[in-house]
Amino acid sequence: MKLNQVLSALNQIEKSKFITCLDKLCSNAAAYDATIDKTLNKVNRQIKDASGSEISLLFAAVAEHYKVAIEERLTLCDASMALLVNILSRDGNGVARISWLEQLYSREWEVLDSLSRQIQQEINSCIADNYCREHRLKIFNDCLKIAYSNDLKTNRQANISDDERSILNVLAQHLKISHDEVVAIEHLSDPIKAGKETVENCLQDLREMGVIFINRKRSEVLIPDEVVAILNQIQHKELADKHLLRILRVLSDAELANILKSYGKRIRGVSRSERISTIMHSGISVRDMLGRDLYDENESQNKRKERLKQLITDLDIDAERIGQTVDERINVILESLNSATEREFNAMSATGYKEMFDALEENFHGKDPDGRQESLSQRLKREFELEDTEEINVERLRALSITPHDLLYLINNDEMRDLRDTMNLPKKGNPRFHLLDVFASANDKLIENFAALARRDLMGLKESGIDVSEADLGLKFEEATKTILEQMDLNVDEELRKSINTAKDKADIILSISDDDIIIGEAKTCKNGDFAKYSSTSRQIKAYVKRCENQGKSVAQVLIIAPSFSQDFIESAEMDTEVNISLLTADGLKQIYDAYRSKRKPNFSARLLTKGGLLKADLIAKSI
Repeated sequence: MKLNQVLSALNQIEKSKFITCLDKLCSNAAAYDATIDKTLNKVNRQIKDASGSEISLLFAAVAEHYKVAIEERLTLCDASMALLVNILSRDGNGVARISWLEQLYSREWEVLDSLSRQIQQEINSCIADNYCREHRLKIFNDCLKIAYSNDLKTNRQANISDDERSILNVLAQHLKISHDEVVAIEHLSDPIKAGKETVENCLQDLREMGVIFINRKRSEVLIPDEVVAILNQIQHKELADKHLLRILRVLSDAELANILKSYGKRIRGVSRSERISTIMHSGISVRDMLGRDLYDENESQNKRKERLKQLITDLDIDAERIGQTVDERINVILESLNSATEREFNAMSATGYKEMFDALEENFHGKDPDGRQESLSQRLKREFELEDTEEINVERLRALSITPHDLLYLINNDEMRDLRDTMNLPKKGNPRFHLLDVFASANDKLIENFAALARRDLMGLKESGIDVSEADLGLKFEEATKTILEQMDLNVDEELRKSINTAKDKADIILSISDDDIIIGEAKTCKNGDFAKYSSTSRQIKAYVKRCENQGKSVAQVLIIAPSFSQDFIESAEMDTEVNISLLTADGLKQIYDAYRSKRKPNFSARLLTKGGLLKADLIAKSI
């Protein structure tokens, strides 16, 4: 979840530690940082009274200072904190119950302890000085022991300083010791604590630092995407696991074997999926992997550059320049993947994502590592470490920043080919990209025929290649309306809509225009003539307004979208003293949308929809 979304989901007490931390950082930095000083002035230097969007802007301005402050605090913590931070910053763990995090920590500790014992046995069995795997592990272990015990010589508590750790990181890189092995070897000298109490103490410390938020009512930990990105930088993790998986999916079996061989990992009798899983969980540097490990030893620089060029194509990376050197091409890959999330969400509407998810849930028949049948939801829970009892839907996936692309790369290449054949997709080219195009273009067709959809013109829709049943026309119009509003960069708040809806009262659309202000939207289709049902529509929207206000939201406007309105309807809406109502025709919304899409930097605000009465779409379109 984005920081703004996290802040809107919490009360003032739950946000207090983060805001106090941010206030202190901004106050200290404003004296010598003009950008921060200017941003502070926009909120009258009162961060506690700032809105969520204003706090997000402040955080972006002070992010580098925040990173330094958090890194200093984490350096003073023990290894158990590092283990928990690693868990919290993984994909899918941005929103998780405390009890589930305790289970993940316990599971992780057991795996780590087992690896430590295994490494200890390998070190004890080392009798050769030939830089074999056992000898390399022994060298690193001896160096780490010295770094850890240096403080004892000066009568200080044993610890590894930042300088010592940076040297150990370089040593591990050259000895080709993976990150999970580094942590396991350190566990031999400085055992990581286990138990619920350890997790509880660490979570409280992280809250005090302003790293996490805790929703006490739901016993839930929330960590914003912006903070996760900073934690990854602190951990020297250049790429999220979900993006690393994309790279591994397009590498050949021989290249995966080369990576594993570089770190002394087993490759004989190991399946492709096991190879990918081992690399994912080893914490191998993606830069080392792309620059060195995946190639044969005698591979020339030119061949390495050509392989990276092909990798950029395979990952569908659209870059103006792909660079001339190996490092430049690696940078293009990493920068593109790190900035992919927002771009991928924008490429497909929430409705398109939902339709794609439903289609995959119906047609996907995979298997887990033990060979058991596995649904898409089960695959998601396993790969993203989601709780077994958690309901998987598109709203939840969006909250966890899991994009349509992320979803498809959880499915291995063989499974994707089976899906391609089941769903009758073209056999040439990348089946993942074909599937994304199908659901992106389906929404484009609905928007192109938006007016016909509003008028319930079934024949006209079929002539345009849109196969939809008459019973689904209202739902499709609602979904297309959401898509248009989303693509105009309005915040369609599905979480809030879901929370206020009941079996009886179901709002179509809610737009969040600030932390507390919202617009309630209703999408109405009408087959013959003008839409004229004011009394029933009025009862509906007033029930929605009441439910929103009960949740502390201020309803700035109600927006009703229909093919056209009767004169009585328009006059009744204008004269209603209980709610503020704006009316907009389907043709008018499409006109505004087309004007918005035609501009490179459109000047549009949700406030333009709050003028009241029948909105003049042509004037709004011109103002954009």
